[in-house]
Parts: sequence; C-alpha cells; structure tokens
Amino acid sequence: MTGAPAEDEQVEIRDLTDEDLEWVAQREHDIFGASAWSLSLIREDFTYGFSRWRGLEVEGLLAGYAVYGYEGDAFHLMNLAVVPEMRRQGVARRLFEDFLAEAQRLQAPDAWLEVATINRGALALYRAYGFEDVRVRPRYYQPEGLDALVMRKRLRC
Repeated sequence: MTGAPAEDEQVEIRDLTDEDLEWVAQREHDIFGASAWSLSLIREDFTYGFSRWRGLEVEGLLAGYAVYGYEGDAFHLMNLAVVPEMRRQGVARRLFEDFLAEAQRLQAPDAWLEVATINRGALALYRAYGFEDVRVRPRYYQPEGLDALVMRKRLRC
C-alpha cells in the first residue's frame, strides 16, 4: 500500500472488530514504541470502555485507526494512528473528520485531545480544524517523558 488513495480505490471507514485488535496492537508498537498501548489494554478498552474504535481501509487493508469516546461531558480523541506508508495521504484527515462528525452527531459541546508537542504534523491538522491550545501536560507520554498539548474545539456555544 503506497501513495495516496486514488479516486478509483475503495476507501471505507468502519468500526473495528475484535479480529482487528491484534493488528492495532502491532501498529501501536510499530508507531508509538515504548509508549504503545498493550494488547491487553486495547482489548479491555475495546470491550469495557466508552470508546468507539474506527479504522480506515484502502482496498480492504487497514491504513489507520482512531479511538474516541464520549462520557457525557467530554468528547475525546484518545488515539489516532496511520501506518507509515500511508502518511501524508489524507488518512489522518479522514479519520479526524469522522471523529468530528460523531461529536456533532452526539451534540457534544466540545471536542478534546492531547498531542505530543513535537508532533508537528498532527498539530497542524488539529489547528486547521479550529482546535486551540488549552495547556501543556508535562511528561504526559511515558516512558519517553514527552510533553502533551491539550487542545479543544468548542462545538456549541
């Protein structure tokens, strides 16, 4: 899977299933290294959490995933990841738009996320959709000790 999804390629965003979780855990390890979510944590959140797990497929192969949830007062993007060979091809944008559409559908007042302060690509994407900086959480991402920027977009006044 290389290059941007072409006009004639089949692209689908779908809910992930239990059968996808090992794939997610491997991508977590490949993408996030030591701070990756473990398969047991993924399974627990998938089974018992208040999360929605979404994947974007190109020609039947998963290219990225997003995890988000709404617990009554906060609609929160918990994770968004794209396989390296599909980065800068619109996969993150499509998953992020799916997240925002769900927030609107649920009439959430705000959408929230955290992002590593060194992740310039993600910061640019989120800011392009109107997310504003709220505060920095020092050493949020462990074990690397990377700072996270908390961002919010008001969806309703």
